Amino acid sequence: MPELRASALVEAPVQTVAGALLDTSLITKFGVKVAGPLLCLGDELGGPLGVRLKVTRADLSGVSAEGDFLSLRTDLVPTAAGTMVVDLVSWTTPGGLLGRFVDVTVGRGMALRVLEQRGDALAKRCEALNQACVVVGAAIVRDGLLLAQQRAYPESHAGQWELPGGRVEPGEEPVDALVRECDEELGVPVVVGDQVGPDIPLKEDLLLRVYAAKLDGGEPEALEHKAIRWLTAAEIPALDWLPADRVLVPALEALLR
Repeated sequence: MPELRASALVEAPVQTVAGALLDTSLITKFGVKVAGPLLCLGDELGGPLGVRLKVTRADLSGVSAEGDFLSLRTDLVPTAAGTMVVDLVSWTTPGGLLGRFVDVTVGRGMALRVLEQRGDALAKRCEALNQACVVVGAAIVRDGLLLAQQRAYPESHAGQWELPGGRVEPGEEPVDALVRECDEELGVPVVVGDQVGPDIPLKEDLLLRVYAAKLDGGEPEALEHKAIRWLTAAEIPALDWLPADRVLVPALEALLR
């Protein structure tokens, strides 16, 4: 199976680069069809000439998509100067002399051009995310369970689930904002830990950043939401999450494990 490798250094932390890779606008411009604005584990991708791929990885380590004749893999390697992005494209060559000729003269050149263009778009998206406003979320864990809260509004998202949190105010540190939001939404103090998963693009100039957290006393209540619920790792994938929170399902499962 022929392979094509390419690599580039992006001057951004791995959480930002991993988040930018989830922005489907980076691939739809090349004719790839995908269901939503964010790439999620299990998504089906439709490409030119009837190519079908399934997303098999979308996390801090990178993204992968597999199909019958084509495989795409992007690995992320943190370095002191930024994040090394390593792409690997492999495909099945049509049989015969004509197939091999097309592979060498057309397939490889086309794949290389797409990777170069995607690399430029990725660098620009990371630059925008580095300047974006931040919404923080708390992955609160107690006794091996994760706390989620159910939206009551707006109508378009009523009944769906999300992690506690909210927007960072001007001049406010993300950790301080998360402590404040948990007090306002749940009525409890929390201790904030490390970031969980990648930054999640919400808009061109807005991203979601989730941190692990634990309760520092009290019992959480649904002060601003319809309900709260403690989840096992097995329950996390089946819950009707808001789209941005759903991207983090693999990271949340790993956090509980």
